[in-house]
Amino acid sequence: MSYKLLKNNALDWLVSSTEFPGKPVALINTNPRATIALSSLREILVIMSAQIIEPANLTLNLAGTGLDAAGIVADDELSRSISEALSLFAAAIVEINLKRERNTRFL
Repeated sequence: MSYKLLKNNALDWLVSSTEFPGKPVALINTNPRATIALSSLREILVIMSAQIIEPANLTLNLAGTGLDAAGIVADDELSRSISEALSLFAAAIVEINLKRERNTRFL
């Protein structure tokens, strides 16, 4: 199955989901030249009511490097960038959950 087909199927499934709206999302782009694809995905996710966590979004220059997962982990700069983005994403999720918890107490 092609990546495009898989992505479209996943988005089709999510758009009909009642659980997805408001979910936090971080975007990781592995090719800095893929700006149109990233922009299109962002627009689709916004329309689907995703909560995009901007500080956790990340663009990595992996195009043409031939790095696999082990190579990415071994690269200090890439590992640090991914770790920082994931930490920001996790912190945002905690904050979102705390806000939701506070809001449900008043209902």
